[in-house]
Amino acid sequence: MRYPQGGGLTAERQQFREGLRLRAAERFARGEASSVIAKDLRVSVRSVQRWRQTWEEGGPRALRSQGPASLPRLSEKQFAQLEAELAKGPAARGWQDQRWTLGRIKTVIGRRFHLTYTIQGVRKLLVRNGWSCQVPVRRALERDDEAVAGWVKETWPCAEDSRRSVEPGSS
Repeated sequence: MRYPQGGGLTAERQQFREGLRLRAAERFARGEASSVIAKDLRVSVRSVQRWRQTWEEGGPRALRSQGPASLPRLSEKQFAQLEAELAKGPAARGWQDQRWTLGRIKTVIGRRFHLTYTIQGVRKLLVRNGWSCQVPVRRALERDDEAVAGWVKETWPCAEDSRRSVEPGSS
């Protein structure tokens, strides 16, 4: 399985698995036991039992690969359009700050392409296409260093003192 780059089996691995199922089908026709086939092909007995049931219902053709479990819902052309939209920045879409969040990207996809994605689906879509989570390089313009320094001097010591001391025998 190749989960980091989009999930599913590679084309080579898919062909290998199909070959195993077709070899098992030949042995089903000879009447061999599922446990023997599983041991020889180095797969689980349950997999062989599922294959046998599929074979009985549809023959060897039913054991052929069905292709990928799902295709990307956004085509490469649509993803390029999405990237162009993201390059314009969140302000162009009506958000006040300059942060793209997964929720905002989900909204852009919904409005632009009329597709619904989950937040996790948006993350997977972006990672599959080479995007990564980014952290701002600079501090926020709104940051007030004096207020932070005052908080560290006045509020933080009170919070530290309120913790119980750890002594031998205490729990």
